[in-house]
Amino acid sequence: RAARGLQAARAGLASSAGDPPLPEPGRMPSDEECRQVAAAIFGSHLGDGKRSGRKVMRRRLLGERLAAWYPKDFTQLDVMFDDPEVARRKAKSERLRRRGKAPPKKGEGKRSKR
Repeated sequence: RAARGLQAARAGLASSAGDPPLPEPGRMPSDEECRQVAAAIFGSHLGDGKRSGRKVMRRRLLGERLAAWYPKDFTQLDVMFDDPEVARRKAKSERLRRRGKAPPKKGEGKRSKR
């Protein structure tokens, strides 16, 4: 009975999709077979020594934590909020434009005058 149960268990385990076949009874498994069975049991990866990027892909994603670190943009949260940086930049470009020192509009530079 025990032998039949062992054979049935071996047949059930070996029939799983993607699992390596179990070795014959009485024969020592090779190192490669041991590695394959250990990888199937512990869910590790059998690599061929080349770089695969598995370590990077297993890491948790950082996107939400990075987004939570930076404060929200006030201009998107409140329509009535005037950003002082934007106002200062506009005032400076207006002053320069009145004096004729503002940068040219796109396509109106020195090279297009020729």
